[in-house]
Amino acid sequence: MTYSVPSEKMTPLAIAQDVLKTEADAVARLSERLNEEFESAISLLIQCPGKLIISGVGKSGAIARKLTGTFSSTGTPALFLHPAEAVHGDLGTVTSSDVAMLLSYSGESDEILGVLPALKRLNAPLIAMTGRRDSSLGQMADVILDVSVEREACPHNLAPTASTTAMLAFGDALALAVMTARGFTPDDFALNHPAGALGKRLLLRLSDVMRSGDSLAIVRHDSRLRDALFAITKAGAGAACVVDNEGKLLGLLTDGDIRRRLLADETALNLPVGSAFNQSPFTLSGNPLAYEVLQTFQSLPVKIGDMPVLDEEGRPIGIVTLKDLLRVGIV
Repeated sequence: MTYSVPSEKMTPLAIAQDVLKTEADAVARLSERLNEEFESAISLLIQCPGKLIISGVGKSGAIARKLTGTFSSTGTPALFLHPAEAVHGDLGTVTSSDVAMLLSYSGESDEILGVLPALKRLNAPLIAMTGRRDSSLGQMADVILDVSVEREACPHNLAPTASTTAMLAFGDALALAVMTARGFTPDDFALNHPAGALGKRLLLRLSDVMRSGDSLAIVRHDSRLRDALFAITKAGAGAACVVDNEGKLLGLLTDGDIRRRLLADETALNLPVGSAFNQSPFTLSGNPLAYEVLQTFQSLPVKIGDMPVLDEEGRPIGIVTLKDLLRVGIV
């Protein structure tokens, strides 16, 4: 593939377009390098009894730090090792049970070359991510991941741009290939991401967000609307579950149902709940993820705010509200 060097007369917008095209092309070409060496890197990491040590300096160091997080969160324990700090004692974190992955596009970074002798003495398998296979780093590596690019996206072909994008993309590809090979599941992923919307989406279940106990309003089918209103108010809820003599759900009565009944008849509070409740409410059972419950709310043909949760016998054990689902931060 032939690239033309951007002209100094190009507009800033044209330069930006060229940058995106150059980096996209650099990433696309990486698929040609998913070969035996890439598979060897996967095998090294799958069989590694220790951790993955990732190191780089400068822009490559920034990519190394990001990849450390990606590997760690997808089932491969990883540690970033700053090469300058490594030769001043931090090499003590590396053992022969670990695998080292060093990032240097030139393969000649002084800081990276400074840690190579110690890593070789430790017999830690070495993966090199470099743009030069014949570099000092490449010659000492057990596996080489070739991230060479035709040119940088920088108009002067100087600032690391396309090369660091290639490093990041190839590192992500390796991390997720290893993740798949390990059989790393969404549940495993959730354990590594307990905070934020992502963690809550993967961890929180219906039982964590539904209202139960004193927060669950339940009234018998022969109760008056007045009793139902008091029960809803006492529970701080927006609806009451209507049950039969055996405690099984007959329907749902919302405070909106009561208000509408009162608008039609000011004496309605003395009427039985049967005059106002919904006899075919949408219900939930089991203990699905809270995010799945939210999707259920969103997929219904009508907009509702409350949904009873039933046990195997059809008795209400809780109620979940759309407001509570949104409040817990799963979106």
